[in-house]
Amino acid sequence: MEKKPKHTRNQPDELTKVVLYGPESTGKTTLAKQLAEHYKTLWVPEFMRDYLQKKWDFEKKLVEKEDLIPIAKGQLKLEMEALQQVQNLLIYDTNLLELKVYTEYYYNGFCPIEIKKEATKNKFSIYLLTYVDTPWEADDLRDRPENREEMFRIFEAELKTHNFPYEVLKGNEKERFENAVKIIDELLKKK
Repeated sequence: MEKKPKHTRNQPDELTKVVLYGPESTGKTTLAKQLAEHYKTLWVPEFMRDYLQKKWDFEKKLVEKEDLIPIAKGQLKLEMEALQQVQNLLIYDTNLLELKVYTEYYYNGFCPIEIKKEATKNKFSIYLLTYVDTPWEADDLRDRPENREEMFRIFEAELKTHNFPYEVLKGNEKERFENAVKIIDELLKKK
């Protein structure tokens, strides 16, 4: 499923890759845009959101199992395109680990093996896990405002299971941004 990036960097580890990760309606997209602007870099949007919004708009349907692989491929394509355009830092609004978590949650443990394999590769510098202390914002796709704390625990458990590096971001929009900048600045100093 994965195509190797065509960028010319000798060492892929030269690039700092920061993933915003967590339950729905926790400010990931807002923060991704803010961080990309602050660092004058790109951010990778969440393919699943656009894909499913179009599906809802045209068919009034939510995600189905046959959507999972096209969503994963679309996300990877966006990531590969962005990788070819950045030098030092790339911000991800989400990645396939989030798709894996939601798939297993909504489909009672089921997730296509291709997604599991790709999602559990540790190729990111850090995950910034967004806590559920932001106001809930309803939309066509969000459906579980009462399960936010449970979802947070599931998201965090997934990171722990794979021993992926992460930090939890809490607080209001300004506090989250400031904490994320401190974390990213520390990562960039180590490069």
